Amino acid sequence: MSKPQNPVQMAVIGAAHGIKGELRVKTFTGEPLALADYGPLYARDGRAFQIIDIRPANTVVVVRFKGVADRNAAEALAGTELFVDRSMLPDDGEEDEFYHADLVGLEVRDDAGAVIGKVVAVHNFGGGDILDVTLGGRKGVLIPFTQAAVPDVSIAEGFVRVDPAAAGLLEDEDGDAPREEDFDPKGRPRGPRDAGGNR
Repeated sequence: MSKPQNPVQMAVIGAAHGIKGELRVKTFTGEPLALADYGPLYARDGRAFQIIDIRPANTVVVVRFKGVADRNAAEALAGTELFVDRSMLPDDGEEDEFYHADLVGLEVRDDAGAVIGKVVAVHNFGGGDILDVTLGGRKGVLIPFTQAAVPDVSIAEGFVRVDPAAAGLLEDEDGDAPREEDFDPKGRPRGPRDAGGNR
C-alpha cells in the first residue's frame, strides 16, 4: 500500500532522542504503544515508516523506524505527521465513540432537522473535543462536542444534530451579539486581595 486514500492521523514525530536515530513521537491512539499495531505509517508525501522498536517515555513514545540510523536522519523528520488508511482502524468502538476523521464532512442540523452547516474539523485543545463548523457562511464556529450540545450523531446518515442553546449558537435576548464596547475589564471579578486578586 502506498499513500492512504482516506488518511487518519495517528501520530506526529517530535524531536530526536539520543544519537542512534530514535525519535520522540506523540501518538493519537487510545493506547500509545498500539501505534506499532497498525503496520506501516505514512507521511503526507507517501513515505512509509516501519516501526522497529517502541517504548513509553512520559507523555510520548520513543520510536525507532527502519532506515533511520542516526541523529541527523532523525532530526530531519521532526514535525512529520504519520497516517494510516481509515480501513486499517477497527469499528468495534462503543456507540458514543467516533473517529475524528468520520465526523469531518458531516452535515450540521438544528433541532428541526434543517441543514445549517458542515463539520470542517475536530479539535482538542485539552478541554475536550470541539467541532469546527461552517454555519451560514461563517467559518470557524466552534461547538463543544458534548452530549448536550450535539445530542445526535449519525455517521451512516451523514449528519450531526446540534442543540443551538447548548452549543452557544443563540444570540442574547436583545437579538444582538455581544459588542466589544460593552466589555468592561474593571467589572470582571478578580477575587479577594489575599488570594492574589486586585480588589
